[in-house]
Amino acid sequence: MEHSFARVGRTAFPVHSVNTLVVGSGAAGLNAAVRLHGHGQTDVAVATDRFGAGTSNNSGSDKQTYYKLSLAGDRPDSPFDMARDLFAGGSMHGDIALAEAQGSVEAFFHLVGLGVPFPYDRFGAYVGYKTDHDPRQRATSAGPLTSHLMFRALAAEVRRRRIRVFDRHEVIALLTDGQGRARKVAGAIALDRKKIEAGKTGFVLFNATNVVLATGGPGGMYEHSVYPESQTGSHGLAFEAGAVAHNLTESQYGLASVKFRWNVSGTYQQVVPRYFSADAAGRDEREFLNGFFPDMGRLATAVFLKGYQWPFDPRKALDRGSSLIDILVYEETVVKGRRVFMDFRRNPSGSGRVADFELSMLAPEAYGYLERSGALLPTPIARLRKMNRPAVELYKAHGIDLSREPLEVAVCAQHNNGGFKGSLWWESNVRRLFPVGEANGTHGVYRPGGSALNAGQVGGARAALFIARRCAEAPPPVNRFIKAVGPRVLEKLGLAQAMMERADKEAAVSPQACLREVRARMSACGAAVRDPGRVRVEKARAWQLWRKARRGIRVGSAKRLAAGFKALDLVLTHALYLEAIAEYLDKGGRSRGSYLVADRGGAKPDPGLDDQWAFSLASPDDFVSRNVLEIGLDGTGRVRKKWAPVRPLPAPAGWFETVWNDFLKDRIVVKEERE
Repeated sequence: MEHSFARVGRTAFPVHSVNTLVVGSGAAGLNAAVRLHGHGQTDVAVATDRFGAGTSNNSGSDKQTYYKLSLAGDRPDSPFDMARDLFAGGSMHGDIALAEAQGSVEAFFHLVGLGVPFPYDRFGAYVGYKTDHDPRQRATSAGPLTSHLMFRALAAEVRRRRIRVFDRHEVIALLTDGQGRARKVAGAIALDRKKIEAGKTGFVLFNATNVVLATGGPGGMYEHSVYPESQTGSHGLAFEAGAVAHNLTESQYGLASVKFRWNVSGTYQQVVPRYFSADAAGRDEREFLNGFFPDMGRLATAVFLKGYQWPFDPRKALDRGSSLIDILVYEETVVKGRRVFMDFRRNPSGSGRVADFELSMLAPEAYGYLERSGALLPTPIARLRKMNRPAVELYKAHGIDLSREPLEVAVCAQHNNGGFKGSLWWESNVRRLFPVGEANGTHGVYRPGGSALNAGQVGGARAALFIARRCAEAPPPVNRFIKAVGPRVLEKLGLAQAMMERADKEAAVSPQACLREVRARMSACGAAVRDPGRVRVEKARAWQLWRKARRGIRVGSAKRLAAGFKALDLVLTHALYLEAIAEYLDKGGRSRGSYLVADRGGAKPDPGLDDQWAFSLASPDDFVSRNVLEIGLDGTGRVRKKWAPVRPLPAPAGWFETVWNDFLKDRIVVKEERE
């Protein structure tokens, strides 16, 4: 890495020249940096707003899942079987599914080798369990903090390898060179927060041959979110650089606690806690589920099944399935303005035709699970302590004692299955830009729980291999770099100065006001419940906000510049997400994945609900099921949309001698040309 200064216009900027810049410090990005270094490409650096502030290090569930090929037991499995199951979720390209499946074992054991404590038995078998959308038992876990442990192990390896980390550097723009299909990434602009706090603008330029974008999902778009508050996403900067996204319609939503943001999946549901709602002050308790189930057995079993059917799924809302609970929680919180709690101190109480809870009322599947776990105990908290004591201790460490107080929950944004499209080597349509982790939209409609962690590790490894083999050249001389990107740098510098110097406070808009509007809009019509008419209206208002923010956002001082750029990023991101959702609905898209599309001609999930809850399910034969929506901005800032056919699964592995010959002649790691 080389460090220098270069003048653009009247301003001199520090310039860091490096082969590969990794933007973000989650498990996917750190893995890419470690793998690159392991391949001998030591000219790599990491730039991050705050090291360890992302989702990997700050999220989890009762036992956070890592999904991989089966490695224990007598049931046969193969990478092609796993790829077939990933592909079956819909809107996932077959070649990507096969790459993720084929790379899962190597990625898993790389983590094991770094010290992530995945459990194994005395024979060395890494046993598994069944998770949501999983037809087998491929899931494993290192406990509630699996991704945190992954981050910690990878961060230690980054330090051991002495990979340079530019901490407290907020990347606000990607720099590119060229136009159309010839466009390639050239580096990035970042704000050095230390300099900003000293009253300077803090602009820093990175001159990079490659950029690995590992900034996670756009969690900052939602009012009700289980993403860590520090995880906001940076999709807007990739859109501005010309990167094309796909499957933006496919996010996941599920029940999560709101005082401390955490997924309440798995054991938290399987111990059958009592659900109740209350008014804003916490009074007027009502066990609101009772009126929607014929008996306590059906109610309690539905709660139990939320454990491994956790994400909201409209298919499971019918016939009083587990996702009816999500709808009822949404009805209480969003529609009625009440608060909902899970109470682990008491069993569910009956009313009317619904009797008080007894363990014997559970369906055989649920009762047998608790019996095998030795958890046929009198209260939910006792069952939870028996089955998963770390899940109890986790909340206690954050000031919530589940044995003494109820846990407030809501239906929250949890994960984005879509993102920026990539090649088989995770390269974007913008050459030399490699989105990995949640920033890369490899997943389709339904994905097995934990497959995102596997995808992030496999994607980072494949991007690193491609960069090391095919993109290893040094960045261009600084003078050539400045000539190519100078106008873009001046544009961003001018925007920063305008945000600080706008004097008309009456016409100005604050970053906080922008974010409030974005979050209210996305939670109202771009999350788990989507009304077509409202989406069309709010899409137009989203672009109005974008134009208003570009002209009038005001931060007052350099110390607030990062907040201003982040607000602009999320305003643009939410407008493009609503564009994608509206396009899906205009093409006849119906309820699927983790969202419900209002359809007065459909069926209600329960007769006791209002007509607004009527919906119909998408079919595999629908146009939107056979094609994937790609969306991005052209060189003039106009939205471009394209429906691309879902690519099928490749043929099974070829003849050994043929593969060996291609391998020896270095014909494996090659660029694949696609539009």
